[in-house]
Amino acid sequence: MKKVMKRTLAAMVAGAILSSAGPVLAQGKVVKFVQNGNLTILDPIWTTAYVTRNHGYFVYDTLFAQDENNVVKPQMVDKYEVSADKTVWTFTLRDGLEWHDGKPVTSEDCIASIKRWGARDSMGQKLMDFVKEFKEVSPKTFQMVLKEPYGLVLDSLGKPSSQVPFMMPKRVADTDPFKQIDSQIGSGPFIYVNAESKPGEKHVYAKNTKYKPRAEPASGLAGGKVVKVDRVEIIEMPDPQQQVNAIAAGEIDVIEQPPHDLIPILKKEKGVTLYNWNPLGHQFIFRMNWLQPPFNNPKIREAALLSIRQEDYLKATVGEPEFYKVCTAAFICGTPNAVNAPGDLFVKPNFEKSKALLKEAGYDGTPIVLLQSTTLPVLTNTAPVTKALLEQGGFKVDMQSMDWQTVVTRRTNKGPVSQGGWNLFHTFSVAADILNPISTSYMVANGDKAWFGWPNDPEMEKLRDAYAKETDPVKNKELAAAVQARALQTAQYGWIGQWYGPGAMRSNISGWLKAPVPVMWNIEKK
Repeated sequence: MKKVMKRTLAAMVAGAILSSAGPVLAQGKVVKFVQNGNLTILDPIWTTAYVTRNHGYFVYDTLFAQDENNVVKPQMVDKYEVSADKTVWTFTLRDGLEWHDGKPVTSEDCIASIKRWGARDSMGQKLMDFVKEFKEVSPKTFQMVLKEPYGLVLDSLGKPSSQVPFMMPKRVADTDPFKQIDSQIGSGPFIYVNAESKPGEKHVYAKNTKYKPRAEPASGLAGGKVVKVDRVEIIEMPDPQQQVNAIAAGEIDVIEQPPHDLIPILKKEKGVTLYNWNPLGHQFIFRMNWLQPPFNNPKIREAALLSIRQEDYLKATVGEPEFYKVCTAAFICGTPNAVNAPGDLFVKPNFEKSKALLKEAGYDGTPIVLLQSTTLPVLTNTAPVTKALLEQGGFKVDMQSMDWQTVVTRRTNKGPVSQGGWNLFHTFSVAADILNPISTSYMVANGDKAWFGWPNDPEMEKLRDAYAKETDPVKNKELAAAVQARALQTAQYGWIGQWYGPGAMRSNISGWLKAPVPVMWNIEKK
C-alpha cells in the first residue's frame, strides 16, 4: 500500500511523559489511538460529543457501570442499600479511591458531581425531578433521598454514554453546568498529561499508577479497570485514508471507526485485525426544529416522516448489508423495548400523502434549511438522501454544507433561519444511549429544556414519567411502546436505520473490551 502521510508521526509523538500529577515516565508501551473526530472540548458534562465522552473514561470514574450484558454493577461504590419504602438510597464508596492530586474521594465530591451532571443530562434531569435531598453521612457514605420511588436510580448512575455521570472533585463539580471546567483532575485509570497534549495534534494519557481497580474481571465498562500499557496517545488524524495508511505501516495502533468503504482495504492487511467492539451498533436520526416554520406545524413534520425510506440512507452511508439493518423501532431492534412502527412507515415512502398534508397545512414552498456535516464520513451522505426524499414528498430543500463542529454550534441557535437558525439536521447515537424512553434524549419533550429541536409535548412527558416510576418490566415495555407511538403521532423526530462498524487494531493489540465506548484499559500491546 502506498504510504501517504501529511506529517511524520514521529514528530507528533516524541517525548517522555511530563505531568504535574505524577513522575516522569519512560515512553514504554504506548498505544496510539485515532478517534472518529478531533477532541476539542474536555468537559464531558458540558457536551454530548462522543470524543469527549471517550476522554472522560480515561480521566474519571463512575459510581456504577454496565457490564457487557448491560447489567449495572457497582464501580466506585463498595455497597449500597435501599430503604423498605424505596425512597432512601445509601451509597458507601470503596477503599483506596483518590484524585490524581492525591486527595481522597469523598461523599461531598460525589454529591456535587451528581448535581452537575443532573443539570445537563436528560436522564439525570429526570432523576433529579425525583430527588428530595442528598445527605452526607460520612466522608465515604452518602444518601440520596427521593420524593417517591423511582425505578431507574441505578440505570441513571450507571449510564454508559453521553452524558456520563463522571465523578469529579467538589471544587471542579461546583462549576456552573453551563460553563466548561478548567481542570482534568479525576480519579480514573489514566492521568491527562497537559504538558504534552496539543489539540489538533494529540492528547496524552499516562497510566495512573495509584489507581486501585476492582477485583472482578473487566466486563464492558464494569469490573477491574486494569491498565496494561504505560500510556495512550489520541492522535488527531481526520483524514480516513491517512488513518488506514498509518495503521498499515504500524504508526498507529487502533482506529475507533474506519469508514465502511475502507474496510475492504483493512481486511487485506495482514498486520491489522477488525474488531466489533460495539455489538449493539448505532442508530441514525434526523431532528426537526419545532420552534421555527415549517416544522412548528405537526402536519408538516408528519409529511417529512412519510417521505422516509431507511434503506436509502443505509445504502448511501454504510453500503454493505452486513453492516446495517432496516429497523422501524425507536428503541433498537433486538433489545427489550423494541417494537416496530406501524405499516410501511420508514420502509416505503408515501409521497402522495406527504404532498397532500403539505397542501392541507398551507406549506408555502419556503425551502427547508438542511444542515449537512462534511467531516464525519458516516454522516456526510445522510443529508443528500433526505434532500432527495423530501423533494419527492413535496418539500423544497436548501442543503447547507459545513464541518461537524459548525453543525454542533449552529444547532444551538433557536432563531429563524434568517438569523443563522436551521430546520433539520442529522446525527447518530450508540445503541446504549437509546434503549428506553428516559435515556433517549430525542424523546424528551419539555420545550426549552429538551434536546436541540426543542419539542414541547406535555403528554409525552407524562408517559416518560410513568415509565420512570414503573418497576414491572412488562408494564415498562408497554409504556415504551406508548412513548414511541406518541413520538410518531406528533412526528417528534425520525429514526432512519441501525448500523454497525468494526474498529481496527494492529495484530499485536489484544484485550479490547466489548462496550458502547472504546475504552483503553485492559488493552495489551505485545
